[in-house]
Amino acid sequence: MDYCLREIEGKQAHDPLFMNNNKPPSSAVWVDGPVIVGAGPSGLAVAACLKEKSVGSVILERSNCIASLWQLKTYDRLRIHLPKQFCELPFMGFPSHFPTYPSKQQFVGYLETYAERFGIRPRFNETVKHAEFDHELGFWRVRSFNKAEKTTEYMCRWLIVATGENAEAVVPDIEGIGEFGAPIRHTSLYKSGEEFRGKRVLVVGCGNSGMEVCLDLCNHNATPSLVVRDTVHVLPRQMLGKSTFGLSMWLLKWLPMRLVDRLLLMVSWLMLGDTARFGLDRPRLGPLELKNLSGKTPVLDVGTLAKIKGGDIKVFPAIKRLKRHTVEFVDGRTENYDAIILATGYKSNVPYWLKEEDMFSKEDGYPRRPFPNGWKGENGLYAVGFTKKGLLGASMDAKRIAEDIERCWEAEGNHRTAFARSHLPQPNS
Repeated sequence: MDYCLREIEGKQAHDPLFMNNNKPPSSAVWVDGPVIVGAGPSGLAVAACLKEKSVGSVILERSNCIASLWQLKTYDRLRIHLPKQFCELPFMGFPSHFPTYPSKQQFVGYLETYAERFGIRPRFNETVKHAEFDHELGFWRVRSFNKAEKTTEYMCRWLIVATGENAEAVVPDIEGIGEFGAPIRHTSLYKSGEEFRGKRVLVVGCGNSGMEVCLDLCNHNATPSLVVRDTVHVLPRQMLGKSTFGLSMWLLKWLPMRLVDRLLLMVSWLMLGDTARFGLDRPRLGPLELKNLSGKTPVLDVGTLAKIKGGDIKVFPAIKRLKRHTVEFVDGRTENYDAIILATGYKSNVPYWLKEEDMFSKEDGYPRRPFPNGWKGENGLYAVGFTKKGLLGASMDAKRIAEDIERCWEAEGNHRTAFARSHLPQPNS
């Protein structure tokens, strides 16, 4: 084992990440259980599942709080888009007094209570910039940086990627973006329509966030327009006295997906009318089939469509280019705006820091194998929160990961403990 430690030190001495003498000295820490990267709902779920099996873990989180996307990068009026029973994490339901669709504040409170109940204490302000499996030693080397740029290398047998589908904001490359001369911001920086009161605002993107931001702007007496660049399914949030999602899940127990899609679209047409009349063309595939194949979520309408029908929100096609306070659309129309909000979504950041070739795609940062088989890779590598099926899918993967690691835990315990206790410092509990 002395040779192993000398080899680690030798590799660090020639590693560019450890060669800057102006930075505080680096340290190496052995983690007896898994290292989890990301303290969002997925990371918390898998940590709790491991805790229930008496397997400890270390969570590394780049922000200063759990669920940083929800706490720091979402708008004030946000509610979870699905009924609460489909958004629960393992072993703990929502309080009974919570509404069907809990608010952002209620959901964050639920997650904080969840972390407290299971004794989950992430290491905050730890940004993982490099993770790689050391085939010679048989362990993962996970390097993180804190705010002081001090480097810590965590050594572990298992690595769980929980950074999720929404790690980085997607900002489209729009011609003339530097010429616009007015605020352009992603929805991750949008809080409320109050600051846009009385202004003309263009919202780019017609997913659930884009539609809800438009509604929020209307409610604050702004004048929003909506760019619809692609086809979109808009469904009522409630159908026949039930949540649309809950009704869909129930119907899928008895009917094939395509038939359920036809029923959903028929009821939507009766309740909402022909959305194509208002610039919202529907995709060729049904909403459930499209979600299953591509992960694209249908819009669950919370009142935006009525504003579009009433003329309070104008719908435009894709942007051709920007000029000073002016937007030219691909159909030749031009309009003046005081601000642009980019509701253009998020992407995975896994390819930027995880150095492996097999499990994750370099193109989109998702596991190559689709749900339900994308949770496990080679050499103790796992993924949670990449199912494109929301918190329900993340919880399912969290349970699978914990069960799989438990099977290895006792068998490999002696080897891990001897190496760790003899040569590497342990993390503080």
